[in-house]
Amino acid sequence: MSKLKLEHGVSRIRRAKLQSSIDQTVADDIELLAQWSNNETNYVINELLRFALAQEEEFQKYKGSSASTSTRSTVVPKPSPAPIKTISGPAAKPETGTSSATVHA
Repeated sequence: MSKLKLEHGVSRIRRAKLQSSIDQTVADDIELLAQWSNNETNYVINELLRFALAQEEEFQKYKGSSASTSTRSTVVPKPSPAPIKTISGPAAKPETGTSSATVHA
């Protein structure tokens, strides 16, 4: 089983605000852990969450499949305009040749 490792005195990272209510006993333990490791409470919470997320195998599988699915759906809208241009391009060619247009009609 993996172990949580906190580096002493390291707590300057980019953050996003997330508000949540936690049990008072958990808050007390986090504060004590922050004092013990000489880090900010935010850093300790981030490390605890990062550790917990890494331990959850089913979530990691979901995260991997979700990332590949979102990559595919981002790529899908980009090719759509290309077929439209391709279709209108060949349609213009038969119009220029009257004999071709007569054959198709």
